Amino acid sequence: MKIFDEMESEVQSYARSFPVVFNKAKDCYLYTDSGERYIDFLSGAGSLNYGHNNDNIKQALVDYIAEDGITHGLDMHSDAKRNFLEVFRDKILAPRDMEYVVQFTGPTGTNAVEAALKIARKITGRSNIISFTNGFHGCSLGAVAVTGNQHHRGGANVSLCDVDRMPFCGYYGRDVDTVKMMDKLLSDPSSGIDKPAAMILEAVQGEGGLNVATNEWLQAVDKLCKKHGILLILDDIQAGCGRTGTFFSFEKAGIKPDVITLSKSLSAYGLPFAVVLIKPELDQWEPGEHNGTFRGNNHAFVTAAAAIEHYWSDNKLELAVQEKAELVTKRFKKIIDAHGGIALGLKGRGLMQGIDCRTGELAGKVCAQAFKNGLVIETSGNHSQIVKCFCPLTIATEALSEGLDKLEQSFAEVFADEKLKKAS
Repeated sequence: MKIFDEMESEVQSYARSFPVVFNKAKDCYLYTDSGERYIDFLSGAGSLNYGHNNDNIKQALVDYIAEDGITHGLDMHSDAKRNFLEVFRDKILAPRDMEYVVQFTGPTGTNAVEAALKIARKITGRSNIISFTNGFHGCSLGAVAVTGNQHHRGGANVSLCDVDRMPFCGYYGRDVDTVKMMDKLLSDPSSGIDKPAAMILEAVQGEGGLNVATNEWLQAVDKLCKKHGILLILDDIQAGCGRTGTFFSFEKAGIKPDVITLSKSLSAYGLPFAVVLIKPELDQWEPGEHNGTFRGNNHAFVTAAAAIEHYWSDNKLELAVQEKAELVTKRFKKIIDAHGGIALGLKGRGLMQGIDCRTGELAGKVCAQAFKNGLVIETSGNHSQIVKCFCPLTIATEALSEGLDKLEQSFAEVFADEKLKKAS
């Protein structure tokens, strides 16, 4: 560990929670250089939805590399890009009656968000953006400006302007109509809210605490945007690619956002890859107006196409995710009933569910104990109070159950320790 302490920046984060050296990974398992095995309920913060070194994806990449396929090509055409675009159109967009052009951005989610904000401002000629409480969209300056998290915003050390924050679904409680509030503010010329170029939101807020927007709320926001001539940007970077059960997290709401950002598990193999989906009539970029040296990751094109072909040609994965999600819900409710009652709560949807521990201190203790028990799991939420299950979508039921057993054990051990402290 000495080299990491000596050479690596203090900005490192996950390494502090998991202070070991990993040297191998397969499916839902991580292995250390000293031989310990951990079940992975973090999945690269949602970038490994299909697990580590998935055999159905890996072979396509190995074959491509062995044949000296293009690795890096800026935005030039290649066989790998052509195949990805055809597969993505035929297997993802067409079955959902979605018509979008694909913009390849730099390979990170935050770059996709930057591009989405820029195109919205270019199209409308307006600079203001509406984002939402507890939203997380990245850490580059434009993306962090629309991010709610104070810790990440504070790292910018510059003024983060041209953004107004609105309450997300349920922020003031489920009985408060936040869309009606927004409509009032946008309709009043003296509200102080400048007409925005776009609204940007997540259907399920990943880092913000697994807050779920109802289908009705998403539909109302979509209608509100149309009423006021505002573009709707749906950030599906973390909740997309099957994490909620459907490929896009917003599918069941029946909306078609103007702009969609995708990254994380789009490559399906942990390779950097991000795109912006833009309705054709909104594709008003000039050539090279938003570019980047690494917007042509052909290895990611290969793995993404392989994953879509294998997992999204039918509904088997969707059904499997739904079954596993029901198991997670059942086991989480058992933990809540055993240790908290009203002191703990269930959050999220699909295979991005969590247990609200009310305090970051308690959630942190649970995650630390889980790591001692052989489970990698992290927190989310405005106070890091949510213990978040982000297992691979392809995890075997037996391994999922084993991981949930470890988590249940960890909750029991932490709560027993807390009770002893209170008793003494």
